[in-house]
Amino acid sequence: MSKRMFGAVAILAAVCLAVAFGGLTPALAGLGQPTEGELGLQLPATPIMEQITDLFHIVNSIIIVITLFVLVLLLWVIYRFSEKNNPTPSRTTHNTALEVAWTIVPILILVGISIPSFHLLFNQYSFPKPDLTIKATGNAWFWDHEYLDQKVTITSNIINDEDVLRAKIGDDEFAKRYASLDGAALHSALYKDSQPIWAENHQLRRLTVDQEIAVPVNAVVHVLVTSNDVIHSWTIPSFGVKMQAVPGRTSATWFKATQVGTYHGQCSVLCGKFHSAMPIVIRVVEQPVYDAWMAALQAKDKKKAQQILNADASSQHENQSVAQVQ
Repeated sequence: MSKRMFGAVAILAAVCLAVAFGGLTPALAGLGQPTEGELGLQLPATPIMEQITDLFHIVNSIIIVITLFVLVLLLWVIYRFSEKNNPTPSRTTHNTALEVAWTIVPILILVGISIPSFHLLFNQYSFPKPDLTIKATGNAWFWDHEYLDQKVTITSNIINDEDVLRAKIGDDEFAKRYASLDGAALHSALYKDSQPIWAENHQLRRLTVDQEIAVPVNAVVHVLVTSNDVIHSWTIPSFGVKMQAVPGRTSATWFKATQVGTYHGQCSVLCGKFHSAMPIVIRVVEQPVYDAWMAALQAKDKKKAQQILNADASSQHENQSVAQVQ
């Protein structure tokens, strides 16, 4: 009976591991955006996120070891001290060495975890001298980003299925196709018809905005976060940044993006009806691209500014495609 039980446990464990790690490679491939079936954290793009990822792996490794130890110990106790194998129970109630061990070992584990934890916490709140300062203001339901030194403010609103369809087929054709629909039928039709356009544009549904912000690669960016109405949260997972936006209060965080690319985030605190309509998109670009983008904004030509970012993103996508083929 015991052999059958251990065999069943072993098979169950193998199945669980196969299900958990069978699609591990594609699930962990995301940088700057969520991945379908994702396990773990998004790939790091800043030194702070690299430290967060390292601590994540350390703590999870410790958890796995402890869990497996407890599982094996529990199974052994079930087998060794069953009525059949141990008909006469021991009357032992204390074991000094064992009691000291199960008190000291958890303390040592917690001390071991605390060392990298405090190191990470210290680095998160040690602000280097900034190359750029941005004030992020949460609104119901969009973000304002003000470049304080450059006197430029960018308002970012989400792009919906309707927006990409209108841009693709025009307002007149859109009205012909969808004027007779409403409610769930309209939402379903918009969702279905917009999917190829999202893929064609290399954009993420529900995580794309009309006006993106940009920062230079390897620049230290300070972000001052506040809100005009309710509590929001300015969050970019690949940067390791999550800061509450509280009305009447200005909080601060910072990041240094070391990889060129497009990074997506969103409000991560339930802030009302359209909480899901508050994405954040940051383009990390080379300094010349950033300078051209900022010059267009200061000339009050937001359309040209977005075109500069789009052209840079298209160039990166083409380079990545060529590299994959080679």
